[in-house]
Order: sequence, then structure tokens, then C-alpha cells
Amino acid sequence: MKRVLAAVVAALVWHAGATAGELSAPEGAVVLTVTGAIANSNGDGVAAFDLPALEALTGRSGTMETPWTPGKTTFSGPLLRAVLSAVGAQGKTIRLVALNDYAADIPLEDATDLDTILATRMDGKLMSVRDKGPVFLIYPFDQDPALYNEKYFSRSVWQIKEVKVLE
Repeated sequence: MKRVLAAVVAALVWHAGATAGELSAPEGAVVLTVTGAIANSNGDGVAAFDLPALEALTGRSGTMETPWTPGKTTFSGPLLRAVLSAVGAQGKTIRLVALNDYAADIPLEDATDLDTILATRMDGKLMSVRDKGPVFLIYPFDQDPALYNEKYFSRSVWQIKEVKVLE
């Protein structure tokens, strides 16, 4: 019942944030673009974010073990749902595309129901391409140990350059 209520509240918040509008143009180097079924952009139907714009969105920090890092590591960055809300995402699936064009599709519920982080920092330091940056989708393994499995590992894309919102 709690999960259903949380989904309803998330959907209402999601819908309220999905109003058409323009985003501020990035002032620095673009680290992430969001394309597809979005209502808000900052140029030609694309939402481009520089690091300060990404980090200004509602985010979280979590310390957890992952299969890709030794010991406990602290990841921080905007919540995926905050990014999707900022662009007025209107789809059901999200395709994450890495710098090497690797792509993984994840259901929208992974953003609305879970505190997934588009991590820009690892242990307080900006993530370089060499260290899986500039953006790495991190599931809340610290909040729910049941997520620590191959299903969510395969969705945890690193070196993300683009988020495509699919209808």
C-alpha cells in the first residue's frame, strides 16, 4: 500500500513539474543532454546541462558498496527524477547513452520510485571519464539491499552523455 501511495504522489509531483518552458542555456561545458519526449529545452528540443546546472537540482549523497568500486564509496549528484522533472519528461522509458554509445533502457519507475542518482561526484571529487564520469547512474544500494543484483547493475550506466526520454 505504501508503494502504491508513493507512486501516486510521485506521479502527481511529476505531472506538476512537467510544464512547457525554457531552461537556462548552459554557461560552461555541457556534461549531459536530455532529448526525446520533453517539454522544456534550452535549444532545438534539447535540454543541455553544464555541471553547475546539474548540481543545482535536488540531489542526494549516498555511501554504499558497488561492484565497480572498492569498499564503501560516497556518490552524489542530482536525483534522476529531478533532472526529468526539470525537462518536463513525458515518457515511459529512459534510454541512457554513454560516451562510447553503449545504451541501456530503464523504466521511468526507476526514477520516480527510487532515489537514483545521476552521480557527478565520487567521494566528493568530480568524476572524470577515467573514473566513470562525467555522469554515472547510481541506484540507491544504500537504501535497499534488494537492489544489489544483476538487474540493476546492468542499468547502472557510467560515462553518460545523453538521456533520451522515450514515449
